[in-house]
Amino acid sequence: QAQLVESGGGSVQSGGSLRLSCVDSGEHFKIYCLSWFRQAPGKEREGVAAIDKHGKTTYADFVRGRFTVSRDNSKNTLDLEMDSLQPEDAAMYSCAADDCWSIIPLEARTYAYWGQGTQVTVSS
Repeated sequence: QAQLVESGGGSVQSGGSLRLSCVDSGEHFKIYCLSWFRQAPGKEREGVAAIDKHGKTTYADFVRGRFTVSRDNSKNTLDLEMDSLQPEDAAMYSCAADDCWSIIPLEARTYAYWGQGTQVTVSS
């Protein structure tokens, strides 16, 4: 079972960058498929970026080219480097994990383990 804790959120100006991290204190991190999701007030949760246990990545169209997802299995960490942030990127960002056989990348309903989230604010 994954136990996920996010960090790195904060406030930036439009065009700025942030790096989010998600640490798993569980024992099975390296076999999990992982993903970042976000949810803004009044909006549906949406998938941002995913990475499988082999390092294959999947991105939502609205972040491709601006965000980079990575994982370090030696440290049980999942990162999201976010560049060229825009006000519409402001949201609560959460990481999620689950066995790869059970998930569809970027589909929130298919992930069992979630962190509490970290807030990202982008001012224009």
